[in-house]
Amino acid sequence: MNRGERGARAESKAADWLAARGLKLLERNVRSRFGEIDLIMEDGATLVFVEVRYRSRSDYGGAAASVTAAKRARLQRAIGVYIARHPHVGSRTLRTDVVAISGAGEIEWIPNAFEGPV
Repeated sequence: MNRGERGARAESKAADWLAARGLKLLERNVRSRFGEIDLIMEDGATLVFVEVRYRSRSDYGGAAASVTAAKRARLQRAIGVYIARHPHVGSRTLRTDVVAISGAGEIEWIPNAFEGPV
């Protein structure tokens, strides 16, 4: 299985796992020139941007640790583009979550992973 296939499988697993906890999937793989938003979901009235990270090994801190400052900055810019394209979104409560999946299939959900909504 190549990297893209592993990523798609991890995103599907994360979407299903979050849906089982009451979130509703709205969009997947929303691209902009700054990068990609893996999942956009609703948690009640809150719009949730989800970054999915998968690591088969934890030698360098695991999946959650792979969300670097540079990755966070790219994601925040991509979210800004999404909000600009969908002006009605600005009036909603926004949140950015991280779902980290290990090679053993363990899932760590980090709601509101970044300080502030985006």
